[in-house]
Amino acid sequence: MGSPVTLAHVSGSSLRNRLAAGESVLMPGVWDALSARLVHQAGFNTAFVSGYAVSGTLLGVPDIGYLTQTEMAEVARRTCGANPGLDLVVDADTGYGNPLNTVRTVEMWQQAGASGIFLEDQVWPKRCGHMAGKQVIERADWLAKLRAAVDTAQRNTDALYVTARTDARAAISLPESIERAKMARDTGVDALFVEAPESIAELEQIAAALPDITLVANMVETGKTPLLNPAELAALGFRLIVSPLSLLFSVVKAAQQSLDVLRAEGTMRGHLDRMVEFTAFTELVNLDAHLAVEQRYRD
Repeated sequence: MGSPVTLAHVSGSSLRNRLAAGESVLMPGVWDALSARLVHQAGFNTAFVSGYAVSGTLLGVPDIGYLTQTEMAEVARRTCGANPGLDLVVDADTGYGNPLNTVRTVEMWQQAGASGIFLEDQVWPKRCGHMAGKQVIERADWLAKLRAAVDTAQRNTDALYVTARTDARAAISLPESIERAKMARDTGVDALFVEAPESIAELEQIAAALPDITLVANMVETGKTPLLNPAELAALGFRLIVSPLSLLFSVVKAAQQSLDVLRAEGTMRGHLDRMVEFTAFTELVNLDAHLAVEQRYRD
């Protein structure tokens, strides 16, 4: 691991170049500096700062519009700053308002060091893409925000990777979501994300209608879309893959199991195999490098 003192950086071109070269990119979902560190340590080069995960971990509430622009920007700043070698795509929900708010959101994400942004067409307050009851704004209003996002991102020499997400599949129909995606493509976005298709046939229909741009697939365990692996999705035409809740759901399950043991026995003494060792955790957070910096200034 590198120096404990890091600076945020924008690296949209890294993600853009890997996708242009034909690579499939799998992005586990993260919610803070430590979860992103775990993802990077596991060998991933890209992660997704999930609004669902941040809403749950930061506020302890469901993903139904509680999380604010400034809260998400602060999470992005801390997460990007602690993981300079990891491309981080940061959820931006609806842009938190009109095109002016979207401009500010893109600027804040760039300042935080994000590599990319997701921008959707839901009515605010929004809902998680795999929940019922979603509504979408008028096409023109969403497209205006996308144009604002693209223009603002391109002012930076290493432009933020902009993904347009539509939730119209559930709110209106699959044909409407595809038509919106086609219109979004013409704004100059980097990728298109038709949220929550409900079958492989629907994935095939989306890919057939949108052949010349990177397509996003969202793999939510027990969600609406069939769970496929990267090779299966690439064969269908989807190469930017989000697994937004795999780590969160795994951590919660493991924590619940350990708490059950602790409640029943009062100690984890007989279950140390459930836990990382103290020294392993200090290695994860790079203790030696921090102590070396401290010592340098003491000498």
